[in-house]
Amino acid sequence: MSETFTKGMARNIYFGGSVFFFLIFLALTYHSEQTFPVRSNEAQLSDSVLRGKLVWEQNNCVGCHTLLGEGAYFAPELGNVFQRRGGEAGFKPFLQAWMKMQPLGVPGRRAMPQFNLSTQEVDDIAEFLKWSSKINTNGWPPNKEG
Repeated sequence: MSETFTKGMARNIYFGGSVFFFLIFLALTYHSEQTFPVRSNEAQLSDSVLRGKLVWEQNNCVGCHTLLGEGAYFAPELGNVFQRRGGEAGFKPFLQAWMKMQPLGVPGRRAMPQFNLSTQEVDDIAEFLKWSSKINTNGWPPNKEG
């Protein structure tokens, strides 16, 4: 082997490496596209989940809360609030009561505003948060309280 590094050798390394990493990129993209429908819980989307997402967006909940790590860090993470606050049996009544008694007025605690949502809107948000909690997030959030 030659002691010198020629332009041809450099070109071959550049193009060979580019092709190699482009093929790896394509393989990872294919893998992501194949596993996304299973992980995203999209089969469980319903009209109430979609309405809940709309209420979530219209009231800018993400302006204070995080959902699956995305959003502001002013208020608690809501990606696992469904499990934390009652699950199937108790979450909707909990959320109905929680939304009605806002703002709490506890000294030293930031207040959540009163949005004056209807019972149907709160139920839709509950369905949206229930659906969100069933997304496979590889263990996010890392602790129970978000």
